[in-house]
Amino acid sequence: MKSIANIILKINTLSLMSILVLGSYEANAARYIVVMKDQKAFVNADQQFRLSNRMKLSSLRLSGVQGRVIAPFQNTDADIESSLENVQTIIINTDNERDLDVLANSSLVASVEKEKFYKMPKPVLGFTLTKAWSFDARYIRHGHNNGRTVALGQNTPWGIQAVKAPQAWEKGNYGTGVKVLVLDTGVDKDHPALKDNFLTGKNFFPVPAKPYAYADDEGHGTHCSGTIGASLASDGFVGVAPKVSLLMGRVCGTMVDPASGEAVNGCSNASIVQGIDYGIAQKVDVISMSLGGPTGSPAEAQAMQRAEKAGIAVVAASGNSNDEYPGEVGFPAAYPTVIAVGAINSKIQKADFSQYGPELDIVAPGVDVRSSVPMGTGRDSFIVLTVNGVEQSVKSSAFSGTPVFESAVSNELVYGGLGKPEEIPDSVRGKFALIVRGDLTFVEKVKNAIDKGAAGVVIYNHSDGLMSGTASEDGSVKIPVVMIEKSVGEQLKAKLDSHISVAASVKTVPADYSNFDGTSMATPHVAGVVALMKAANKALKPAKILEILKMTTQSLPSPNNEMGAGLVDAEKAVTKAKEISTVDLH
Repeated sequence: MKSIANIILKINTLSLMSILVLGSYEANAARYIVVMKDQKAFVNADQQFRLSNRMKLSSLRLSGVQGRVIAPFQNTDADIESSLENVQTIIINTDNERDLDVLANSSLVASVEKEKFYKMPKPVLGFTLTKAWSFDARYIRHGHNNGRTVALGQNTPWGIQAVKAPQAWEKGNYGTGVKVLVLDTGVDKDHPALKDNFLTGKNFFPVPAKPYAYADDEGHGTHCSGTIGASLASDGFVGVAPKVSLLMGRVCGTMVDPASGEAVNGCSNASIVQGIDYGIAQKVDVISMSLGGPTGSPAEAQAMQRAEKAGIAVVAASGNSNDEYPGEVGFPAAYPTVIAVGAINSKIQKADFSQYGPELDIVAPGVDVRSSVPMGTGRDSFIVLTVNGVEQSVKSSAFSGTPVFESAVSNELVYGGLGKPEEIPDSVRGKFALIVRGDLTFVEKVKNAIDKGAAGVVIYNHSDGLMSGTASEDGSVKIPVVMIEKSVGEQLKAKLDSHISVAASVKTVPADYSNFDGTSMATPHVAGVVALMKAANKALKPAKILEILKMTTQSLPSPNNEMGAGLVDAEKAVTKAKEISTVDLH
């Protein structure tokens, strides 16, 4: 159960380690979120702002007692940047402490808070766009089905099957008629998996993206959107609700802080509040937020309450910092009205990184989740091994942050242990390093191999399956970096230990898809299931949706609520949603 007392304590105890408070984007004024307590005063302020589209707070005029006109903030210098009518909030710009004192002491104001930034949402193992974002990228590896009925197949993400989405499609009308707003890093609206279902978008981040304001220059928002509502492709790639209507609110990005001149990135809580207001105005059914941090804010909490009152189900990620915040669910997931989602792997086990606590409601697939990324920015890889003159193709995954190698690169393999400097031999110079996953980050392993002169890096997993990561945060790595499966890597190591020569031929090509890990990836699975539920029964309110989700899960008992109520089950949830009558909802 989500404890309101604990949530208030978290909101009021801001963590400087994880939340960056930034200055302004024009002059050196900072943005502040002002929640108005007095509805009449807000309506007057909203009307006056819309007539001028930009005004000084000091010019606000309200009706006082006996018909007198008053100027409650006449001694302020702040500019009103925007007015959010659905959450009774205004965004102001000021660098004057006196303005804040006036607002804080006003009986018309419920709260005043400086804009803060959550960390940029990224997959656990990282992802770097591998080429410049472009309208011209056309590396389509999943053909569009043009409305034909096609079979699911090997390219259907495992999570779609795990949550039993296909079994719910017919009863949930494939999500038709339901609108889902994704608040994230933006979207590639022309992606072949998304373009048929994408409705509209808007940028709320202080600095717009390119080539259009809500474009995705991180890859994260496009990936989450695909899991929610990718249309069914000819090879079986699909989202949870393949006919849903998708909207994007860009609330995360990168900018330069004019006060320091330094580049900063993250998700603005002011932008998130604006995004919630937008969702209410657009009459969306679901809001999906794969973002957050350890603390919330009064303005966010109030916006979430307004969303619930408007009948919008809000779904959010529990967080990926289980080592740093054990037993704690991050915000906005921890708010009482938000559906908090944790992550599991393909073995239906809790993901190591997934945060949990009393506020966790449910879990969904969040490891090795394949979905859309901005066109051409992903990587697919192909490896052919040669041992004793015999060639064998093996499964592999490519790392982002490296160039494309469309012409295969071949070389001998040299074993380099865990990739620590002392474990990589000098003989690796000009050859490929074979390194086992573990202890160090992928970036560290690759750097150490490059420092020893390696011409490529082949990492083998220390557990079953494959995963993708980033070889560099800035795209500076100029050699191929790929992963192979554990069993294959161990066989290669045994050959090398026996002084048997092993060679590898590596090819990488641009792709429109990539595999990510994170509670960010689990969240859109649940958002998609909620969309199917709403398509089955439009009368469902957020509280009833959460109740149904929790009562229809695949139960996964665990200590300390680590799995919430269990794994989301679309088939059972949609069936139950369809059975509930209007009478039962009141």
